[in-house]
Amino acid sequence: MTVPSVHDDVSARLAHLGQSYTANRRAIVDVLIGAGPLTLPELLDRRHELAQSSAYRNLALLADAGVVRKIIHDSDHARYELDEDLTGHHHHHLVCSNCGTVVDVELPGDVERLLDRSLAAIATAAGFALGRHDLDVHGTCATCRA
Repeated sequence: MTVPSVHDDVSARLAHLGQSYTANRRAIVDVLIGAGPLTLPELLDRRHELAQSSAYRNLALLADAGVVRKIIHDSDHARYELDEDLTGHHHHHLVCSNCGTVVDVELPGDVERLLDRSLAAIATAAGFALGRHDLDVHGTCATCRA
């Protein structure tokens, strides 16, 4: 993934929805390119010029365009990250049920292949055509356990 190609892809996805790639939307994508899943307050801490209401609306639009993935869990704030179809980085998450911390993790290749085969079999048995999978594992992080 290169930064210019991400911006080109985002622009194309927004254009498909009849939307333009505004400076605020670009600022949000720029923050998410270099970060793990962020809450709206964390994103705003990194780009002070963004207004909360505008950032929230833009995140919703970027999610509709397939640019951003919204990770919902038990904390007060959802987290946002660039969609893996855009970045080419397939990963999963460890989610702390206490503080809401989300950590990106990659499974070993053999485990990922086994998971793909297992999920495809389950989907087929239920009459579904498997598209992709997202795996969020919930537990308690080391900080909260200390």
